[in-house]
Amino acid sequence: MTYTHSKTLDTSTDFILPCKKDDLKSIAHLLPIKQPDFDGSFATYLQLYGKDGNRIYLIGLGEEKHNAQLENAFHKLAFDTQKYWDKSIQVYAEELTEANVRKAVIGLEMAQYQIGAFKSEKEKSKKTSVAIVTSKSIKSVIEEGNFTGQTINKIKALVDAPPNIKTPEYLGKWAEKSSKKANYKCTVLKHKELKKQGFEAVLSVGKGSVNKPVVIINEYYGNTSKKVDIALVGKGITFDSGGLSIKPSTNLHYMKSDMGGAAVVLGVIELIAKLKLNINVVGIVCSAENAVDAESYRPGDVIDSYSGKTIEIIDTDAEGRLVLADGLSYAVQQIKPEYLIDLATLTGSVVRTLGYEAAGMFTHNVDMANTMSQIGYNVHERVWQLPMFEEYKSDLHSDVADLRNFSGKPLTGATNAAQFLEAFTEDHNNWMHLDIAGVSFGSSPYAKMKSASGYGIQLITEFIKTKLTS
Repeated sequence: MTYTHSKTLDTSTDFILPCKKDDLKSIAHLLPIKQPDFDGSFATYLQLYGKDGNRIYLIGLGEEKHNAQLENAFHKLAFDTQKYWDKSIQVYAEELTEANVRKAVIGLEMAQYQIGAFKSEKEKSKKTSVAIVTSKSIKSVIEEGNFTGQTINKIKALVDAPPNIKTPEYLGKWAEKSSKKANYKCTVLKHKELKKQGFEAVLSVGKGSVNKPVVIINEYYGNTSKKVDIALVGKGITFDSGGLSIKPSTNLHYMKSDMGGAAVVLGVIELIAKLKLNINVVGIVCSAENAVDAESYRPGDVIDSYSGKTIEIIDTDAEGRLVLADGLSYAVQQIKPEYLIDLATLTGSVVRTLGYEAAGMFTHNVDMANTMSQIGYNVHERVWQLPMFEEYKSDLHSDVADLRNFSGKPLTGATNAAQFLEAFTEDHNNWMHLDIAGVSFGSSPYAKMKSASGYGIQLITEFIKTKLTS
């Protein structure tokens, strides 16, 4: 889709007419009939016809509490009806705030995502021009919404891609291509360089796969300062068999989604670069395939790590924390950022705790936690803080190494994983871990099977804008 700004609504052509709950009076002058059977309930819509035969889509914005997820209403409307649209359509936005307009554009753009990228016969995409009609000056808002929607679609495509295509090397090439288009620096470290620099945990996880691991370092410098404001570290396991601690076959095909954290990091760096934010950001993606082979690392092994700490392997299916450990160590030792956030589809434990409605948030920084929590509510990508009590750390004890990667207990799994990661942050004051296992990938009204949600792009970008840009 292409998006333009117009100050005048052409009532003889198709247009979308947003309506708040029980507020038909505010748009009565644009309705072709009095009192249509529509009350503006959230994410509902009704199609009417104007006197010139043009289509008028009433879309329900619901109540004030629904503003955070307004894109969902526009996503649903466009997904269901855009096949009937002509080459252009208008959105009457005079009553919408700038935040509402941005959400509307995000939702319309998200409806352009086609999950069947690998089908032999693909749906033909229509190129529709969308005019946002309002007297306000909103060009930059429309552009931001468009870029955000495009980025969400791109990371959804990454997460949904099959693992025989989406190898660690593929993620590296994706990042290199993105960096050239969005104008940021991308460095892909491959096997020889990983060995030279000491990414031993990453290498251990990837030993059993023909698709060798990589570490992707994306750097965007939006101001002249050499200081890095924030580093983002993403888990990029392109397929997780569980290794020798092999997973059950049920739903194993969904383990292509185990790089959801990496997808967020890749997407946020691209989006920030496109928005030309006045900030310095580094994204680190540690990517490997956790496969089963004669060379696979084993339960009982003791491996090295970038930090110099040794790790006893209890469970090879607790591999995400291993690659993140190297990424976090690299960040604190080489990048030295003011803020440090890692994202990962890390544990089933967090899903059992929070379900599919919020990510698990772990940090000792109260101000950081409060900011992230509020932004989560504002963009409807919610987080919930879980404890990191000192008493839990005993579960990381190892007799033969500095620490072990898994406690073996059926309790506090998400917290144990977070505290394992904390051991590699060198007590960074502004570190946060987000376990997005329950929100990155799941059931969707837009697919018959589980698929990517796009969670994290708005959350992290808004955190950066709120906390770190002037």
